[in-house]
Amino acid sequence: MNTSNQSRQASGHPSASCNARPSPPDVRQVITDRIIALLEQGVPAFRQRWTRAASRGLPRNGLTGAPYHGANVLVLWDAAIECGYASHVWLTYKQAERLGAQVRRGEHGVLGAHFERRVRPGTGEPTGGDTGVPDVCEAGTGTEDGASAPTILLCRPFRVFNAAQIDGLPAAVLDLCIAPPSAPLGPVERAVRLLGGSGATIRHGFERAMYLPRLDEIRLPWPRQFTSAENHFATALHELVHWTGHPGRLHRTFGARFGDAAYAFEELVAELGSAFAMGHCGLVEATVEGHAAYLEAWLGVLRHDRTAIFTAARLAGEAFEFIRAREMPMLEALPDVPPVTPVPPLTSPRN
Repeated sequence: MNTSNQSRQASGHPSASCNARPSPPDVRQVITDRIIALLEQGVPAFRQRWTRAASRGLPRNGLTGAPYHGANVLVLWDAAIECGYASHVWLTYKQAERLGAQVRRGEHGVLGAHFERRVRPGTGEPTGGDTGVPDVCEAGTGTEDGASAPTILLCRPFRVFNAAQIDGLPAAVLDLCIAPPSAPLGPVERAVRLLGGSGATIRHGFERAMYLPRLDEIRLPWPRQFTSAENHFATALHELVHWTGHPGRLHRTFGARFGDAAYAFEELVAELGSAFAMGHCGLVEATVEGHAAYLEAWLGVLRHDRTAIFTAARLAGEAFEFIRAREMPMLEALPDVPPVTPVPPLTSPRN
């Protein structure tokens, strides 16, 4: 034993380890573990859970109105379903106080992750915040003029509370908590608008559903071969997420990072992206047919890479936004036109 430690303990002074503050939890690992626990329940469980939550829209901050992004969306959706919250509006403790409201005693918040990219100490000025989740935890970034500086990503934990956990919220925030009226179109019609607006080449008459990057086309079985119209369009939306990764669109590439698991990882992106799209359309009970879920491969990736779920969720969100931006617009109703008075037939003049 170190003699200096012995003398400190003999004199009644605590050791340095006793004075050390406990390390904060690794928020990336905590969120990854939560997603792993959900995936371990099986594909139907997490698919239905996320799709059901997605039908309410993206979770939003009650003070700023801004939506959350990336893996924060997944954990807030999961918490809302688990606790039975009807609202997708969340606030930090201090934000609730700023609004004159109060989080009820005994309530527990949901842990989220906020990322900021900073220049390494001693290398220059900060490059600015980045609330998105990048592919890696540390990386160099370039400036607009082509120069680069070594940077690090700071991952800061935060906790938010659902509006249902807070008393005294102002009416403006409560209005955000009320779900908007349902769209006049049904789920299938909304899916048609997404698919039709995308401009993707979709062909039917094949044995199974797939997206072929080489031909840049989606192939599906005949619609009558699906167990329901909802399942037909849910499967088509899954393939449409793959379609967004084409080099001419979002150009998703994973390089050597995921190695042999790259294909399975792309399937995880499509799984999450199609959950976003299905929820947007209201295809809550639909199933993606004919797809093997790469569950064990997904779990393997997440267990060995605590940042992988952040990458997958970010890419899935980008794919969904790409699709939604091209959604076919609603046609405006034609104005009421007064009935036309019939014109009497002309009669020949008498001679």
